[in-house]
Amino acid sequence: MKGLLIKDFRLLGVQKNFFFVILVVAVGISIISEDSLFMVGFLSLVMSLFTLSTISYDEFDNGNAFLFTLPISRGGYAVEKYCFGLLLGGGTWILAMLAAFMISGFKGTISVPNSLISGLAILPVMLLMQAVMIPFQLKFGSEKGKIAIISTVGVLFAIGYAVMEMMETIGVDMRNAVVYFSAMHISIISVILVLFSVVLLLISLRISISIMDKKEF
Repeated sequence: MKGLLIKDFRLLGVQKNFFFVILVVAVGISIISEDSLFMVGFLSLVMSLFTLSTISYDEFDNGNAFLFTLPISRGGYAVEKYCFGLLLGGGTWILAMLAAFMISGFKGTISVPNSLISGLAILPVMLLMQAVMIPFQLKFGSEKGKIAIISTVGVLFAIGYAVMEMMETIGVDMRNAVVYFSAMHISIISVILVLFSVVLLLISLRISISIMDKKEF
């Protein structure tokens, strides 16, 4: 897996000019706006999604057929993509949080507890995006994967709407549940969401390994 990580980080280096522009834009917006944490969410999500680009690079020009002649397993390939996404997204999150603290301190608007809680709320979004998008990318490829993701999101919204309607029909007041969760402290909600996202990420990893084991090149 070490060799695959080195390969993907070298691919990241090829895109250094693109990421430099994104960094400048994110820092600039954080400096001129009141929300210094904008760069945390923006950079973390953009960088973690580069994992999908590395999968596309591997598939380009039937590259996987050559890649798997090397001493790597299909399961190890799937695990590496998740590790790479976590290293990239998590590392960017840490560096962006430090930069946000520095910018907030310079502007005199720093509030460490509130900033930590707000930053923590970004992690579940990043983890959920990886948990959903990596299996689709591995299964369907770049173009078909986008269509499959949009279709799945639409189906999930339809199911959610149907469940809420059913709950209303049987007399369950959903407003009470919303009020209950609203009363919880945001830090508790963030921790629950992070743990839930980690569980989904592990399930997603298992699905991705199964996809790679069945995939033909």
